[in-house]
Amino acid sequence: MESAFYTLALLACPVGMGLMMWMMMRGQKHGSSGEAQGREDRSEVDALRAEIDALKADRAAQTPPHRQP
Repeated sequence: MESAFYTLALLACPVGMGLMMWMMMRGQKHGSSGEAQGREDRSEVDALRAEIDALKADRAAQTPPHRQP
């Protein structure tokens, strides 16, 4: 009985990893079309970059320049 427990514990990790890999691969096949999704991702990235640039400019305008001793 003890041997069966150790065997089960030893096989739990690789079997679980294989199951997770299978589920992730299965999820990628059911995504939206690659071309349309790529354009949406690109526009979102461009919008986020513009927002970052605006935040950096706002931060630079608010912080006083450092004085050197």
